Amino acid sequence: MRDVPARDRPRERLLARGAEALSDRELLALLLGAGLPGQDAVELAGQLIHRHGGLYELSRLPAHELAAGLAGIGPAKAARVAAAFQLGRRVAPPSSSARQRIRGSADLATIAAPHLHGLRHERVVVVVCDGSGSVIRTTVLTEGVTDRSLLPVRDVLALVLAAGGTSFGVAHNHPTGCTDPSEADRRATTRLTAGAATVGLRFLDHVVVTDGGWRRVPVD
Repeated sequence: MRDVPARDRPRERLLARGAEALSDRELLALLLGAGLPGQDAVELAGQLIHRHGGLYELSRLPAHELAAGLAGIGPAKAARVAAAFQLGRRVAPPSSSARQRIRGSADLATIAAPHLHGLRHERVVVVVCDGSGSVIRTTVLTEGVTDRSLLPVRDVLALVLAAGGTSFGVAHNHPTGCTDPSEADRRATTRLTAGAATVGLRFLDHVVVTDGGWRRVPVD
């Protein structure tokens, strides 16, 4: 980068012309901060993107995988990159009201989506609401596991009650990108409906959210 005129360096171009003027690898280079002897940060960023099959696939990698197998990408750089992608997923326009509300399945999917996009494993999110559907808390309940149910009804109900909620919705992702509910998803909806009724809670909905869309999970 020392041989590149100052006005043509990514940081200076971003400050002068805005982030939109930079390529993907230039933006990533700013996060990396530095390259290697004989390889500047932009070249290293381009290699990282190419190695993982593109920017989207790169965004789905956990930090420990980013830091594995490529010289010049250590834990600090991998953590910065993973944090930047996560911030991007969490960004949402400010609500016009003090709190978001769930009036239907689409609202539930919209609220849960930032916590579910870009993952390569399943995750369950519980959205706790008051009696009017105003959101009190949005919590990640479980991550992908193989030795127990991903959607334990007892844990869902306990979380809602502990948060002081009177209604709730549940969302989870399908890393395959398919929004079709599985039989297990349908059974989970049935159990959640019955469980909520036994403790006096209102079960709002259960949706599958992917990077490309969402779909409601009906009662089995």
